[in-house]
Amino acid sequence: MRVLHFYKTYYPDTWGGIEQVIRQMCVGTTRLGVKNDVLTLTRNGGPAQMEIEGHTVHRVPLSVEIASNAMSFAAIRKLKHLARDADVIHYHFPWPFMDLAHFLARIDKPSVVTYHSDIVRQKALLRVYTPLKQRFLRSVNAIVATSPNYLASSPVLGRYKNKTRTITYGLDQSIYPKPSPAVLDKWRARCGERFFLFIGMLRYYKGLHILLDALAGTDYPVVIVGAGPLEQELKAHAERLGLTHVMFVGALEEEDKVALLELSYAMVFPSHLRSEAFGISLLEGAMYGKPMISSEIGTGTTYINVDQVTGMVVPPSDPQAFGAAMRALWEQPDVAAAMGKRAAERYQELFTAERMARSYMELYRELAAGGLRAAR
Repeated sequence: MRVLHFYKTYYPDTWGGIEQVIRQMCVGTTRLGVKNDVLTLTRNGGPAQMEIEGHTVHRVPLSVEIASNAMSFAAIRKLKHLARDADVIHYHFPWPFMDLAHFLARIDKPSVVTYHSDIVRQKALLRVYTPLKQRFLRSVNAIVATSPNYLASSPVLGRYKNKTRTITYGLDQSIYPKPSPAVLDKWRARCGERFFLFIGMLRYYKGLHILLDALAGTDYPVVIVGAGPLEQELKAHAERLGLTHVMFVGALEEEDKVALLELSYAMVFPSHLRSEAFGISLLEGAMYGKPMISSEIGTGTTYINVDQVTGMVVPPSDPQAFGAAMRALWEQPDVAAAMGKRAAERYQELFTAERMARSYMELYRELAAGGLRAAR
């Protein structure tokens, strides 16, 4: 079984949530006998082909980028070439150029789309793109929603329920590095024994301004891991609020990130828009047995974090409610510990990489056998 994944970014260029999911899919299904290839774009140069954790990454140069839509003329030729040897083509949505490349490369192999997120922000371009998007989603054989919550709340997926199934994201804790005692001591000395933790790109939909507003007038220590376009703006906002107990530590290596996950008291995840379709770092918190605070936005975040079970779920864009949840966890360590234990149990039940890999393997076999036909 050969599967070709196609997405605009991947390791080692970027380390975001979708890249982590594709990595976990490849590692997990490779163990089940799949030969995985990943076709991606690069703006950093370097080798055209790399071997990463048992799968092959093919990299073509980015040609132009318009409104976050990365495009590459070379990718169309490469997609057509690699597809000849693939049994299944696995697309990762959203990426408008991918839809166009699918047709220009004349792909006629069984195909599946993992639907990671609706397009939320680009309203004007979405009107232009919608006919291509609808044609693309009609043409593929299967669509995967990443949580029952997102399938129920997405108007786009609602049009294709007859070909959509749910396979949640999964993580394999064994492929995360084990932090050394020296690294743990370094972060313990820097952050203290008890702190809230946020991990993610500093983007508009992450809601970090809500978290900072929630902290006004408090002294709860918060560590923010990540970089992004809003970094300087958020630091300035924290300074205006006098939040000397908030620590921006930037993007970190995996060992440092895992050290902070192990040491943290609880995860804070204030994303307030549907662009946050799941929340990989939230799931990482559950995997490490941490209680969580998140907002109800109708996506997979609330499938990971069940209110009053694994943590607390508050209304979006509500600093007062978010701050009250932080206070409740901070002042009730026994309750927080019990929620963290249940979060780890829920991860083991629903969100392991092995479970995700077996579900995709079943789908790949069904597709390769011709059991799913695309609407033409």
